[in-house]
Amino acid sequence: MITARAAATFEPVGRSVATARGFVRDTLQGWGLTDLIEDAVVLTSELVTNAVVHAGTAADVRCLRDPDGVRIEVVDRHPERELPLAEVSRGRPDLNSEGGRGLLLCAALASRWGVDYTATDKCVWFRLDQQTLPVGTRSAGPVLPDASLPVSETRVRVAVVQVDRADSITAWNDDAAALFGYAPEQVVGKPLADLAAWPQTPGTGTGIAEALALSRWEGSYGLRDSAGRTVPVYACHLRVRDAHGEPSTVCLIVRDQERAILQSPSRAPAHGTDPLDRSAGDPLDALIGSPPPDDLDGLLQRTVERARDMLDGDAAFLLLATDDETELEVRATTGLPSARQRFARVPVETGSGRYGSARMPSVHEDLATAPGAVPLLSGTGMHAVVIVPLKVEGRLTGSLGVASETPGRYSNEEALRLQFAADRIALAVESARLTELERLRRGSLAFLVEASELLAGTLDRNQTLALMAQMTVPTLATWCAVYTIPDAGSEPVLSYVLHEDEERIDGIKALLDRVDPPDPDITLGVRAWTAPADAAHNTALRTSLRSLALGELPSIGGAAGTGLGTASAVGGETVVLPLIARNRVIGLLALGKPTDERFRQDILELAEDLSRRAALALDNARLYSERTAISQSLQRSLLPPELPHIDGVDVEVIYRAAGEGNEVGGDFYDVFPIREGAYGFAIGDVCGTGPLAAAVTGLARHALRLLAREGLDGAAVLERLNAAILEEGPRARFITLLYGELWPQPEGGALLKMVCAGHPLPLRLTPDGTVTPAASPQPLLGVMDDLELYEQTATLNPGDVLLCVTDGVTERREGTRMLGDDGLADVLSSCTGLTAGAVAARVLRAVERFASDAPSDDMAILTLRIPQ
Repeated sequence: MITARAAATFEPVGRSVATARGFVRDTLQGWGLTDLIEDAVVLTSELVTNAVVHAGTAADVRCLRDPDGVRIEVVDRHPERELPLAEVSRGRPDLNSEGGRGLLLCAALASRWGVDYTATDKCVWFRLDQQTLPVGTRSAGPVLPDASLPVSETRVRVAVVQVDRADSITAWNDDAAALFGYAPEQVVGKPLADLAAWPQTPGTGTGIAEALALSRWEGSYGLRDSAGRTVPVYACHLRVRDAHGEPSTVCLIVRDQERAILQSPSRAPAHGTDPLDRSAGDPLDALIGSPPPDDLDGLLQRTVERARDMLDGDAAFLLLATDDETELEVRATTGLPSARQRFARVPVETGSGRYGSARMPSVHEDLATAPGAVPLLSGTGMHAVVIVPLKVEGRLTGSLGVASETPGRYSNEEALRLQFAADRIALAVESARLTELERLRRGSLAFLVEASELLAGTLDRNQTLALMAQMTVPTLATWCAVYTIPDAGSEPVLSYVLHEDEERIDGIKALLDRVDPPDPDITLGVRAWTAPADAAHNTALRTSLRSLALGELPSIGGAAGTGLGTASAVGGETVVLPLIARNRVIGLLALGKPTDERFRQDILELAEDLSRRAALALDNARLYSERTAISQSLQRSLLPPELPHIDGVDVEVIYRAAGEGNEVGGDFYDVFPIREGAYGFAIGDVCGTGPLAAAVTGLARHALRLLAREGLDGAAVLERLNAAILEEGPRARFITLLYGELWPQPEGGALLKMVCAGHPLPLRLTPDGTVTPAASPQPLLGVMDDLELYEQTATLNPGDVLLCVTDGVTERREGTRMLGDDGLADVLSSCTGLTAGAVAARVLRAVERFASDAPSDDMAILTLRIPQ
């Protein structure tokens, strides 16, 4: 028999879930079914969520009262939507699945439940039977034998102690004197902490002083009596203020075995369970199940949603403590702007703008009377809030809170219920957190290994800067900027900017150019940098005001929209990490998030590790660039600045240094005038590379010019050069050298006088394609003291070509194959009729094509041709 009926329809929007909860709560409250409100609200919340969020249809909620209880129906317009009835019936539901949770809760909490289908809708209903409780009682314990009742004195005494804002006792009633043996004059004016045996863990920062500062508190501790014995007590603390506004705390205290006198009644038990069995199924625990899922974010989000529903709140949040328990990090919220708050960090200890007493349960009746008490809720319209800690083995691991827009919504009873639920899930949350931490550390190690390999793979400064930015965006940040410091004491220079959206890069670069660079002081370490966000905000504000003054609305695609887009891109948290290499700051790495976003602590730690590796790679690239520049400058100094013009002779030289240019090669060449009508030419190869080889190269080239201009013949020039090389002692290097003198003839052609000291023989090409050696081999220089050399004479006729090369040409290899003298002769034989430059270029192409890999030795090619 239906005695009362109520119904309402809710649109398919997220806010409808909270409205439906309020509708059911108000309906049952008006019918006097207060004991059924909490279960009904939890089940309604789940079923309406299924309808308006998952099914995407409007939902009808009907409340039907009868003499024995209430039936609630949730009807949606999605009759064909499949329900996981088989999984529920088998008792093996997938706890990580988003579907079927409402039915799991129905099975756990409802007296009966079911699903009815029609052609146009689906009705999920549940029934809650009203419990039969003794008239006038909210809850009652079992009937116990007299011998099992707690022992008390002839008269139960309730001590009333009042404590002022300095925690000193100002009032001590007769029951307090009888319980603890102190007369009022013995304790008034003394701190209550002198008598309290507080169950405090050293270093946790919580004690009786913190408990007395709360608006209300309830729990057990000890008080020392006049004989020095510790008396276990149960106390309720209430913070009050007198007519003059002076705050104080009233403490009601009884012996611990008489705690039922003061203890807040527990929640009404679930149907069919033992009233004293606290493990009989809490809605939060029924949802999470055992074992809990390993996905930390899913577990935390599920926890805050269930906590909100359990206390019929409008919002809930969960924060996790950092490893040192000094800060709390927002990890999950519901009913709050989560994007703005996610990963925000706040200190643990009490103070202005901090979470007060994070290590203890706390209840705020109205945040309007204590602005800033819970910074996370500032500006959200929430008034009442209850916050409890998550602890594992006495260590703070997090904080769970539920808030309501209605002031005075929560009392100590809700705090105890929420604390009980928090205690049951704390270990599961900590286990999931450690699992996630291990996964993140493994991922971080893999990321750092890959980053190190990439950074070690290049010594180019610009490429290193690009790699630094590409590794951070978007893995660690939305945008980044790299500043470099060219010299110690100089100002940082903006060198590279990257954003995950390439269209934002120019705008961010222009913005950073207008902002003073970060301070490169090494003592500042990793720090927040607000200058970009402030500059972006000011720019966007001026842009908007200018557009409004012109009667226009800024568009995303226009110039005004560009300013607004840049402001949004850099409007979040920005941090600066110093790039330190060899105890010097060589640059700065700025990482940024868009508006209302913050960095996770583990991301910042990973960024620090990356910055250390990147700094060393950047410094190595700088040193390599400097070394390369020095080597190239030295190499240029060892080669003639330009070739002389010789009448009647076409001269061409090609020089290729092996490697990346950071080593000075041992090959050299020279063509220079000796006297009028006579020119000297040389091509040589010093053993090895680097500074020692460069010293011998410089000695040889300059000595050749000086000795040749003294009027000595070619053999005498090389013999004296050999003596000079040997005088270098341990620094001496042997050298192969082809030296010759060229005498152009008036009637055409040229006379050659050459000495080939251990060098590949020069080859002569005639116009008919014949290739022959133009000199004979003789001992190399830098080995023997008594060296005897001789000069050989040859004639170049019109059309003849003389080809001189270093061993980098003839010793070009591909596996076991080598180009050799014969291969070079074959190449030269195909060069008839070509200019000196064309001959040199063809020889170079043939050498490069002979093998697929890059040349491993320096090459010098000198060609002399007599035009026809």
